[in-house]
Amino acid sequence: MTRKLSICGYLFLAFTTAGAQVASHAPSLPSASTSGDQPVARVNGVVLTANDLLREEYTIFPYARQHNGIPKEFAAQIHDGALKMIVFEELVYQEALRRKMTVPPARMQRAEAEFRKQFATPDEFDAFLQSQFHGSQQLLREKIRRSLLIDAFLKAEVEDRSTVSPAEVRAFYDNNPTRFLHPESYTFQTISVLPPANATAEQLKEGRERAKQALVQAKATKTAEQFGLLAEKISDDDYRVVMGQHRPVPVDQLAPQVLNALRAMKVGDISDVIQLDDAYTIVRLGQHTPSGMTKFEDVKAPLETQMHENKRNQLRAALDRKLRQNAQVEEF
Repeated sequence: MTRKLSICGYLFLAFTTAGAQVASHAPSLPSASTSGDQPVARVNGVVLTANDLLREEYTIFPYARQHNGIPKEFAAQIHDGALKMIVFEELVYQEALRRKMTVPPARMQRAEAEFRKQFATPDEFDAFLQSQFHGSQQLLREKIRRSLLIDAFLKAEVEDRSTVSPAEVRAFYDNNPTRFLHPESYTFQTISVLPPANATAEQLKEGRERAKQALVQAKATKTAEQFGLLAEKISDDDYRVVMGQHRPVPVDQLAPQVLNALRAMKVGDISDVIQLDDAYTIVRLGQHTPSGMTKFEDVKAPLETQMHENKRNQLRAALDRKLRQNAQVEEF
């Protein structure tokens, strides 16, 4: 049943609002060298185990199974992040209980029903229940209830308070004009002929001939798509896999030979062969963007998303600090 999510993780995916980020997702068991019941932290007397930690680690790095575990270079960082998260969740859960928050029976029923749907057969569900909860329906319900309480608490204390109004977005844009300045840039496609390492004189000559032939073919194209398809077939540079397309490149990042050619072109024009040391390239101009300030309409949506995310992170961090102030937290 390796495809199954943990209880909390499943409920996070199914029921939480965006950004609530509650619980551990992966259906993982501890490694053979680690006891699943081994304590990794104690939060106001409540023990968190290696099982809890490992599930959260697999949430942070969901490709762990394909990698036969978490890569060593990421292990310490992922371990620390996972430990902080499970402690935070436990603090949130305890605070929800202290405030006497409850889960309506109808919501519990929906959650239980949705959880069961991920199992193909009743036998599969029973096997999961036995392996993870010693066959106890009550333990399963407590896990579901815990996850929903964490979700409800974070929605009230973080998500609902992290909304950003249109007026706030506009004010940020107006008060930070330098953030939205963009440099002069060019968007273009390329077809390149690159020499092999330590190329011989004969190979360099062959490259010049290939570049001349490529130019004839490029000049025969009429559209960006046709040029791109040709780039896929004959270009040596890595941009061939995206039809030769380059994202907007600021002028200070362009080779002088390329910039001089682009300045003399109109949109849709195709350059002659441009030599760059022993390499050759042909460019098709897609767009020229003068320097200036990006319009508010063009940045409104991503700016609102970024401001919302920043506000949410600040509220979560502040909540974590507040909950830890009078808590007894031990990490082993």
